[in-house]
This record gives sequence, structure tokens and C-alpha cells, in this order.
Amino acid sequence: MCIRDRARSSLRDPRRIDDSHVSIRIIAIGDVVGGVGLRALLEQLPRLREEFDPDLVVVNAENAASGVGTSPRQVDDLLSAGVDVVTGGNHTLHRRELYPTLVNEPRLLRPDNIARTAPGRGTAEVSARGGTRVGIVNVLGSIFIQAAASPFLVIDDLLEGFGPDVRHVLVDIHAEATSEKIALARYLDGRVTAVVGTHTHVQTADARVFSGGTGFVTDLGMTGPHDSVIGVRSQIVIERFLKANSGRFEPAEDEVLVQGAVIDADESGHATAIQTFSKALD
Repeated sequence: MCIRDRARSSLRDPRRIDDSHVSIRIIAIGDVVGGVGLRALLEQLPRLREEFDPDLVVVNAENAASGVGTSPRQVDDLLSAGVDVVTGGNHTLHRRELYPTLVNEPRLLRPDNIARTAPGRGTAEVSARGGTRVGIVNVLGSIFIQAAASPFLVIDDLLEGFGPDVRHVLVDIHAEATSEKIALARYLDGRVTAVVGTHTHVQTADARVFSGGTGFVTDLGMTGPHDSVIGVRSQIVIERFLKANSGRFEPAEDEVLVQGAVIDADESGHATAIQTFSKALD
């Protein structure tokens, strides 16, 4: 990390006592895993709001329904709790009962490039607290994961699709390869407020603001049970490695954490700070 990146990587004031240079503050929450992860997030949201005072909350919930996909009820619960946008990933289309919600709920996203004829959308325009218009983009990586097209081939058109009053843009790239996430963020540096990675369920220690003013972290982490193998009961995964069997994955239950990042941005739409967090339940 360069000296400039290091100086800009942490939040100046989590309680916003002096936010004269902050136009908007966004909380982005990493992959919610299972019902235990969803319950933890709903419990922690009021505390996160009290501590960080965000203007916008974005949650990736593509593993909320027993570790695979999201249910319509879970989407309703998140939106009713004040989440502004729910993003998805490679499991979003696994539950067909979600398809009508993907079509009818503009605040629910699936990766734009997950499939050419998929229901729903990969972008959203929403109003943050105070009326600031924010664009949210959800794309899928194309390395070690199945996508209809590379995110690099669709991202420019997605950004051009936002209205002229959208100055702040958050990109959720749901991808396996670290290099792909970093490369996309470098490609977009100066053109979006932040690029945050999801999917690997392990929070990375590289949160920083690039020289062009785009905040980045390779992975937001996992909101769910960390006494596990990326959210799954450890013994199931160990047995799969030892015996090459294909037992059904089941979410674990213990050591639940809520993980994500807080992003500050100025009126130009550039990030001024980004900081990850990891919150345990009481």
C-alpha cells in the first residue's frame, strides 16, 4: 500500500462529529449466510446505524436461504429493516420462488451478467438519506465461476445507464479471483465511488482508496457463523475433502459475526475513506 493510500484508508470519525468533507456514508454488508446470519444482521442493524450513522445500507444476501439463494420473505425482512438495496451472486437464481421478486422489486439485484435471460436487473438507482441519488451495480466474476459474460464487457454500459443526477456509484463484484476484483476496481478508479468484493466469505485486510478516488476492498467478509468452513458445518466439508463425497452443505451456527465496510465519499462522488468492521453478537 502506498503512503497516500494508507493515509486515506481509515475513517476519520465513525460518529461523524466533523463530517464537513463527507457527502455520503455507505455501509456495505458481506454475504449473509443462513438464517443465523440474517437474524444476526437484523439484530445488529440498529447498533450499526447508531455507531456509523449511514446514509445508505447495501447487503449481499445470496446465501441467506440455508446457504443457497435468498427467499422472498428474507428480502422483505431486509427491506423492512431499512436496508436500501439487496445484492446477489452466483446462487441468486437457484430459488425459483424468488423470480417474481427479482422482477417486481427494483431494490433487489442479481448480477447483471449472470445469465442473458435472467429475471431481474443488475443495477439500481436509489435515494440515500438527504435525497442524494446513488447507483448500485451488481456483477459476477468470470474466473472460476460461471458468468454469461466478463464483468469488464458489461460494466461501461451499466454505468452509462445511470441518470445524470447519480454522482455516487457502488459496485458489488461477486467473484472468486482476487485478481479479477482488483483489476475491475483499478479499471473503474475515479469513475465510481467504491468497488467491494463479495463471495469468498473471508474478510480481507486491504481496504484502501485508490489514487483516482475509488474505495476498494477485495472481500467484505461473511455475515454468519465463523466456527465453520466459510459458513458451512466444518465436518461436512472435511468429509468431502477426505472421501470425495457430495454431502449436502448445511450452514453452521456458532461464532456469528456481522462483517462489512463503511465508505465515506465527498460531493464529487469520490471516496475519502473506507474501513472494514467485524461485529460479534452480545
